[in-house]
Formats: sequence, structure tokens, C-alpha cells
Amino acid sequence: MALLKRVDAFHVLAEPHRRRVVEMLARRGELSASQICDEFDVTPQAISQHLKVLREANMIRVERRALRRLYRFNPRSMDPIQVWTADMARLWARHLDRLDRALKEDAT
Repeated sequence: MALLKRVDAFHVLAEPHRRRVVEMLARRGELSASQICDEFDVTPQAISQHLKVLREANMIRVERRALRRLYRFNPRSMDPIQVWTADMARLWARHLDRLDRALKEDAT
């Protein structure tokens, strides 16, 4: 049984080309590898490597139709990012609430 490698979504999306691919697929839906490549000034091999990383991170899905591979964004892959940002927002809200209370106490 192969051990699945855990991939950090922030690490994967830190690379601008991969982030742009995800954005393209999220906006446009399904695109072929050649349609994705047409949007970049890098080699098809470089885009292929980015697509591989995104597939391994489960951020995109690929479906073969005849000789074409069609890529789609997997919105569930953003769940860890949403959880993290919500946690950070709650943390900072608590900090700001404490600061607000302290300022009000000092004002009285």
C-alpha cells in the first residue's frame, strides 16, 4: 500500500504559475493542457510539471477524453485554507476585543 504524501496547500499555491492555473480553472471551468499552456510564456514541460504538482495536491482533477486531458479545479482543496484563515480571523478578533476592552478601561 502506497503512503500518500501530505502536501501543504500554501506551499503549492506559493508558486505564481500554479496559483494562476488554479485561478484560471476556477473561473473558466474545464481547460485542456494546451489551453492552459497558451496562457503562459513558459515551456509546455514546465506547465506539465505544475499540473502534476496541482494534481498530487488534489487541487485539480484531470479527465481523459479521447486524446485530450481536461483539467478542472477541485474547490474542496481550499477547505484547509478556509479553516486556517477562519482560525486566524477568530484569533485576531479575540486580540482586538481585548485591546478594545483595555482601551475602554483606560479611558474611564
